[in-house]
Amino acid sequence: MRGPKPPSIELAAPERQELQRLLKRHSTPQQLVLRAWIVLAAADGANNRQIARQLGVSLDMVRRWRERWIALGAASLEDLPVAERLTDASRPGKPRTITPEQECQIIALACESPQGGEEGSGRPISQWTGREIAEEIERRGIVEKISARHAGRLLKRGTSNRI
Repeated sequence: MRGPKPPSIELAAPERQELQRLLKRHSTPQQLVLRAWIVLAAADGANNRQIARQLGVSLDMVRRWRERWIALGAASLEDLPVAERLTDASRPGKPRTITPEQECQIIALACESPQGGEEGSGRPISQWTGREIAEEIERRGIVEKISARHAGRLLKRGTSNRI
C-alpha cells in the first residue's frame, strides 16, 4: 500500500552548488555529507523510502532531514549557510557550571602529588581518588561543590585531550 507523497524540496542553484561543494570537501564531517545526500536526492524527486534504501539509513532519518530542510528553506544563504542547516539542533540540558579556567585548575591540581603540592594538600595517599580530589577542589575554592564522580569525569576527559 502506498502512502502520501512526501513534500518536495526546491533547491536554488546556489543551494545546490553549496551542497555539492560540501560533498566534495575532504574536511566535511560524514554526518553532514549524509544529510547533504538526503537533501539532494529529495530535491531530485526521490521519495523517502528510495533515499533510505539507497543511502542505507532509516526512514525516520530521511523524513527528519527533509522536514528540517523545508522548515529552514525560507532563510537566505547569507542568514543561514547550508552547513548550518545540516547541523544538529541544539539539545536541551543544564548549562555548564564549570568554566574552562576552573577545569585547567582542576587538571593542574591532579598533576600535583596528593602528599605535597604547592598549596600543601598533605593527603596520606599516593594517588588521587575521585573523592579525595573532589574534597581538595572544594577546599581550595576552585568550585563551590563538585561530586567525586564529576571530578573523575573531568580528569578523564582532560587527560584524553592531551597529546
